[in-house]
Amino acid sequence: MFEHILAAKERIGNHANKTPVMTSRTLNKIVGADVFLKCENFQRIGAFKFRGAFNSISKLTKKEKARGVITYSSGNHAQAVALVGRLLNIQTTVVMPNNAPSTKLAATRDYGATVIGYDPTTGNRDEIAMELEREHGYVMIPPYDHPDVVAGQGTAALELFEAVEHIDTLLVPCGGGGLLSGCAIAATGAAKNCKTIGIEPELADDATRSFHTKKLHRVHNPPTIADGTRTPSLGEITFPLVLEYVDDMKTVAEQAIIDAVKFLFYRMKLVVEPSGALGLAALLSGTIKPKGKIGIILSGGNIDSDTMEMILSS
Repeated sequence: MFEHILAAKERIGNHANKTPVMTSRTLNKIVGADVFLKCENFQRIGAFKFRGAFNSISKLTKKEKARGVITYSSGNHAQAVALVGRLLNIQTTVVMPNNAPSTKLAATRDYGATVIGYDPTTGNRDEIAMELEREHGYVMIPPYDHPDVVAGQGTAALELFEAVEHIDTLLVPCGGGGLLSGCAIAATGAAKNCKTIGIEPELADDATRSFHTKKLHRVHNPPTIADGTRTPSLGEITFPLVLEYVDDMKTVAEQAIIDAVKFLFYRMKLVVEPSGALGLAALLSGTIKPKGKIGIILSGGNIDSDTMEMILSS
């Protein structure tokens, strides 16, 4: 699998941003370790999802590209697919929940995608998208459960390991497991002594329970502020990858997520969405006991004004 991540790095190299790795002496002092933040909030479309979307869509055949692409997403993958479609001149359709952050809905439309809204309390996005796929002949590019998507996401960790040697622990947000499994696979090839730990909200702990019980669990429409982790479960592809390559899974409370977003904003001048701040939330809250060098994937920065106002005023 590691060779697929290396190939993805070459494929997306001239298209994805090589995002910065940032540090903070204040943060290091607070947690008692050296912390390195991989800032995917500076990636195209504001999140790591561009990596997997470009890697998977660019590999489609000419005939497949002509059919158009469909996906389902709460926001970041939606924007990524829409932008890649514009770059490669491919028609894109995205099934999105009506309660997705307004910034993500607007950006997805601005990139040229056709957005199909649905009520997440009554509808199933997978079923809606698959029905449209059958009806129109689109090619499905799911948000996480796809080998080329996983390989693309893993390039974020690969870049971090190339920038910082001898990272001891890597903290990665987990929704559907595409980023987490990709980063864990990257660690096996580029940082063999590094432990990869997935971080979820307590309110969306399906992957953590799945990891520890070795049985797939689901959480339907969890009410977490971290909207990027509202996926119901790990996927058929990502679940076994998480079991094989990830070292541990932990959860964090909603208040810890809020505190991490506020720390990044006030102390480091970084705008990071709640889902993107999960790794730092685990570190600041004491859920993870730091040792040596800690790498954290800040997975995205697409947060709407209402959510940010609520967080900063809390």
